[in-house]
Amino acid sequence: MLRRSASLIAAAFILGVGGFARADVPQSEDIATCNSEAKEAARKGSAAPSTPSPNTTDERRAADVRRQGASAMDRTRAGEGSSDPQIEGMDAQGAKNPIYQAAYRTCMRRNGY
Repeated sequence: MLRRSASLIAAAFILGVGGFARADVPQSEDIATCNSEAKEAARKGSAAPSTPSPNTTDERRAADVRRQGASAMDRTRAGEGSSDPQIEGMDAQGAKNPIYQAAYRTCMRRNGY
């Protein structure tokens, strides 16, 4: 009886966790939503109280993209600079702005990435 109960609990746990698990790769809807939110945050700028503050990495990546063009962001997405799923799918023009990057990362994190 104990063995059967343990098996049922294990099966319920495995099936239950499957419903909550997210893929490591962001879905197209998440990418579109986060790019839209980040664009709005960049438009409002740092004066808006709800705008996420960029961190040092956002500042560095934005400077790299401005200096090297979109290819810097493409290399980062390809895993050369980072395997961070929170920047996967980020708009190349928006990537030039650290506020955009911070808002995009925040949105992706909120969506489970």
